[in-house]
Amino acid sequence: MSSLKTIGIIGAGQMGCGIAHVSAMAGYKVHIYDLAQDRIESGLATINGNLARQVASGKMTDEERKAALGRITGSNDLNDLAQVDLAIEAATEDESVKRKIYAQVCPVLKPEAILATNTSSLSITRLASATDRPERFMGIHFMNPVPVMKLVELVRGIATEESTFSAAKAYVTSLEKTITVAEDFPAFIVNRILLPMINEAIYTLYEGVGTVDAIDTAMKLGANHPMGPLQLADFIGLDTCLSIMQVLHDGLADSKYRPCPLLVKYVEAGWLGRKSGRGFYDYRGEVPVPTR
Repeated sequence: MSSLKTIGIIGAGQMGCGIAHVSAMAGYKVHIYDLAQDRIESGLATINGNLARQVASGKMTDEERKAALGRITGSNDLNDLAQVDLAIEAATEDESVKRKIYAQVCPVLKPEAILATNTSSLSITRLASATDRPERFMGIHFMNPVPVMKLVELVRGIATEESTFSAAKAYVTSLEKTITVAEDFPAFIVNRILLPMINEAIYTLYEGVGTVDAIDTAMKLGANHPMGPLQLADFIGLDTCLSIMQVLHDGLADSKYRPCPLLVKYVEAGWLGRKSGRGFYDYRGEVPVPTR
């Protein structure tokens, strides 16, 4: 294990709970903070369910499951983060929301604590400038779903100290994840390549080149992708896809990153994918059905 002992997670959503899950499995004490107590309770129930599945599949024993769960606490009191060695912000992909969180969290954290963000696209340097510790701030970008996906992108801001990077690297290594180091450019490596592909798949649908089913089948069987790009977009969340494309378009000022108007329309309709019940597929029945 790294020199860090206690991990604070800010945000009890899918990503935050996934990071809590793998951290507790690796032996860290974990505290999840969220404004909403019901989200914390729902998140802890999800972690328990995911751990139970790992027991059922023989990946861990029931004793290990109980021990991991025993290392996780949660509350809606910000002061409970006062003793963490590393706080990872896993809030929504909205810079203004993240900045507000840092303004509230930084005075609570001990001076030597590292603050990290799980952002998938935003500038680490710019986010760091909104904190009281830019030297002890960096990007630790986990992939979704965290317990399954092996990769973590580490991203330094312009002010990130080597000791901060080394501590983050040791922490991620202790989770048995593979590290890739990305420079601080919009969307880093994975999403810089993945999201324009998804956006192009949506343009292909928008222009009538193929149906939802035709496009996803073509990429699964023609490019050997495990999941079609439109199905993947629904899994990521169409609002997240749109926000990353907007970051790419604004940050790189290149028309090739223009979000597809159909993506914008779906988000405006509240059809955000799997989490809202409808996106490029309708998930409200027994089997997902294409919406176009």
